Amino acid sequence: MGNYVREVNLELGYPCVDQALRRLSAELDASRHLRAPALKLIHGYGSSGKGGRIRTACRKQLKAELEQGRILDFIPGERFTIFEESTRRAFARCSALRQDPDLERCNSGVTFVLFK
Repeated sequence: MGNYVREVNLELGYPCVDQALRRLSAELDASRHLRAPALKLIHGYGSSGKGGRIRTACRKQLKAELEQGRILDFIPGERFTIFEESTRRAFARCSALRQDPDLERCNSGVTFVLFK
């Protein structure tokens, strides 16, 4: 498994929630196929009214993926800090995450996904 973080902007083109969720599914599959250790999702935080719905729907889908054992974990951007155990575990899995500019920024517009 490589030591890099794929990045996908789910907000690109201002999609509706259904379109963003279809893209999320495709990007999760692509990340697994590429054997990426981590994926950074940019989904916005809701300042325009759309990002908040996309964020909520994405995290709901990621929770289902986690419960089904299809991903190892996911970390909301607002919890992407060295003080969180889940972030420290993520660093052990993919050290490239240490270099991400959103570390310690409490950015609720992103979510990090870890793969098995």
